[in-house]
Amino acid sequence: MTGRPRVYFSFQSPFSWMALRQLEERVPDFADLFEYVPFWAPDARTQAGLDARGADFHYTAMSKAKHLYILHDTKRLAAGFGYRLVWPVDVAPWWEPSALGWLRARELGCERQFYRVVTETRWDRGENISDPAVLRAACDAAGLPAAELMAAVDDDRIRELGVDALVSAHRDEVFGIPLFIVDRQRYWGVDRIADVEAAVRALRGTDPAVGSTDLLESLPVAALATVGSFDHDEPGGCG
Repeated sequence: MTGRPRVYFSFQSPFSWMALRQLEERVPDFADLFEYVPFWAPDARTQAGLDARGADFHYTAMSKAKHLYILHDTKRLAAGFGYRLVWPVDVAPWWEPSALGWLRARELGCERQFYRVVTETRWDRGENISDPAVLRAACDAAGLPAAELMAAVDDDRIRELGVDALVSAHRDEVFGIPLFIVDRQRYWGVDRIADVEAAVRALRGTDPAVGSTDLLESLPVAALATVGSFDHDEPGGCG
């Protein structure tokens, strides 16, 4: 991919929350430079839209062992960054209210405020963002048009924008979150923050170029073909 840098983010992922918070702190105009694209586990209606478009969902369920590791790793990382973290318990996860709400907020020009409201609700207070009533109350408190934002899940047009976002993720082969794409380079996870920051500087011409060639072109064909030979569990993780 070339053109405007892109980041696939998820309200579900603690690694997405921490990575974007770090980059927005380190690079003041990061949110202006990057195109933000939401990514989430689709509900049945969104999945039907993906099926109709012939788009797969590359993300797979992680193992219990990795899930437990992520719980520990998230707490450790948040402490290292100095971030307050109240771990949410997801009951009947439904990510459309936050993801589609963000798409509607983008149309209204308040996507950054909505993003902040959702992440603070989820990670600062540990509340259930799958419950539209929780998000509606948080948006009301922040002065956002809560009713309109929460109506996005019932809006066919916004639903189609959501499918478009996940089709884009399919085409960009997004398997985990966060995923940053700068020129031809892809960076996955919170541990790639410094690399993304360096890529931004290179893009501006303030640092030597990271490289615009596809690094896969230099790998043996056999290595590209043996899917799963290097890590059997990694694609299931969120970051």
